[in-house]
Amino acid sequence: MSSTIGTLFRVSTFGESHCKGVGAIVDGCPSRIPLTEADIQPQLDRRRPGQSKVATARAESDTVTILSGTENGLTLGTPIGLFVPNKDQRPGDYQEMNQIPRPSHADYTYQMKYGIRASSGGGRSSARETIGRVAAGAIAEKVLKLKFGIDIVAWVSSVGEIDGEVDADTITRERVDGTMVRCPDVDASARMEQAIVAAKADGDSLGGIVSCVCRNVPAGWGEPVFDKLEAALARAMMSLPATKAFEIGSGFAGTRMRGSAHNDMFVGKGGQLGTRTNRSGGIQGGISNGEPIVFRVAFKPPATISKAQPTVDFNGTPVVLEAKGRHDPCVVPRAIPIVETMAALVLMDAALRQHARTL
Repeated sequence: MSSTIGTLFRVSTFGESHCKGVGAIVDGCPSRIPLTEADIQPQLDRRRPGQSKVATARAESDTVTILSGTENGLTLGTPIGLFVPNKDQRPGDYQEMNQIPRPSHADYTYQMKYGIRASSGGGRSSARETIGRVAAGAIAEKVLKLKFGIDIVAWVSSVGEIDGEVDADTITRERVDGTMVRCPDVDASARMEQAIVAAKADGDSLGGIVSCVCRNVPAGWGEPVFDKLEAALARAMMSLPATKAFEIGSGFAGTRMRGSAHNDMFVGKGGQLGTRTNRSGGIQGGISNGEPIVFRVAFKPPATISKAQPTVDFNGTPVVLEAKGRHDPCVVPRAIPIVETMAALVLMDAALRQHARTL
């Protein structure tokens, strides 16, 4: 089931970029949780297009409707249906690209896999598919906050060659949303904004890195061996459009250290064990250790650009492609709520699995 994630908290998304709408089915949400559209909409607002000059100009309100699974503002424990209509559809923007697979996009691979593909907007490979994930993940976020006090915050830590300096221990969503690029380092954010605007003006695009911290996750979550918590997070993040790398804790930089320098020494914290440092990123042996879970996700430059590119059509005939349509020159500012809610989906599933183990 390629459109479903989760074991006990299961989410299936549906819809394409230019169909009538997109959404998700959430199965496994506990009953009697206060839930209305107002709990879900804020994250969709942070994800929606058209919100700034560094995002696509597609004009969508992305207003969610809960179709099922709640009554009188409480969850029933039954499947929750979520729907967001597509209103600003322009499939005609893609007419000239019907016979030309966009370089580094999924046009060619979808055609080879299915023998057919959505002719506009990339279909299921479009980032518009992530609306269902965000809506479902916002529900998971509420449950995690309500039951465990878990706090999940993501931010832009780099765009192109520009890095921001951010302390994961003190980061808040208010600080993240205080800049257009969603990098709390104000000086770096200004330079990132300039770089994105310049790339857009040149018909080009930029990549970047999103960092995320999950606080107050109890020790003991995650399943050993094949369902390690970092493996579940990696799978979730690498399923997002345009992702190219995932690292947790010290990540690749940790390979340059000796074990004596890399090891997180145990200390007493509030009546239980904790660690003095957090190079493990909050997970050891695939199981949460009670420290903040810290990871990073790399996003490539968006593939659809208006800059002229020499390529070939599906018949192999040389052509020059200048892609039409409305596309993000850099996806990372809008990826922030997507990363947060995908982390919430993984943690919510881990919470239910641990709860089942301790009955």
